[in-house]
This record gives sequence, structure tokens and C-alpha cells, in this order.
Amino acid sequence: QVQLVESGGGLVQTGGSLRLSCATSGRTFSTYAVGWFRQTPEKSREFVAAITWGRGVTYYADSAKGRFTVSRDKEKNGVYLQMNFLEPEDTAVYYCASTPRMVTVAQVTTIRAYTDWGQGTQVTVSS
Repeated sequence: QVQLVESGGGLVQTGGSLRLSCATSGRTFSTYAVGWFRQTPEKSREFVAAITWGRGVTYYADSAKGRFTVSRDKEKNGVYLQMNFLEPEDTAVYYCASTPRMVTVAQVTTIRAYTDWGQGTQVTVSS
């Protein structure tokens, strides 16, 4: 099992930036990929970005392409989501999640591919 703790959320104005962090601990050596998802009260949890732990291959939702960058630091067991040009539509609770299983390109964007989840960090973008 992997423990994940998100941080870095907050209130930012439209056009601003935030950098979310996901600290991992536990059986991190077995991690295949770490993903970022977000959820609002009105919408179901949706995929934002993901990165494979070993090779650092990245995946992005269309809404994140060109604005968000996912990265990882193996030495620190951390995964990060740099979010630029934020919009009110980005307001949500952001979660990181990990999976030990090798997943396909299609699977890496799905909630059910991930086995361990953090508790989330709130991001609010004011207009």
C-alpha cells in the first residue's frame, strides 16, 4: 500500500499559477504510475494528468494540455502538478493516486486503474 498526501492548494486569481505536491510513502518502489484527478460537487471525479514512475511518461486531459505539467522526483518520492493560466473552471478538489499495475494508455486516465488515493487539496480560482 502507498500513502499519498497532497498539498499546495489554495486561492488564486484567474491567470495565476499553483504547484501541487503529492508526497508518497510506503510501498513506493512498486508504483507504476501516479495520477492527478479533480472533483467538484457538481461533477464526478475526472482525470487531469498522470506520470509513470519509472520512465516519466506523461499523460494529460485535453483541459490540461498546454497549461499543466506533471513531474516526479524519485529521490523525494514526490509527484508535482504545475498549473498555469488557471481558470475558474479549474476550481476543484485535486487528488493524487497511485497504481502498482502496468496500465495501458486508455486505463491510465480511469479512476478504477488506481488503488491508493490521497485526501485531496482544494484549489479555488477566482474570476
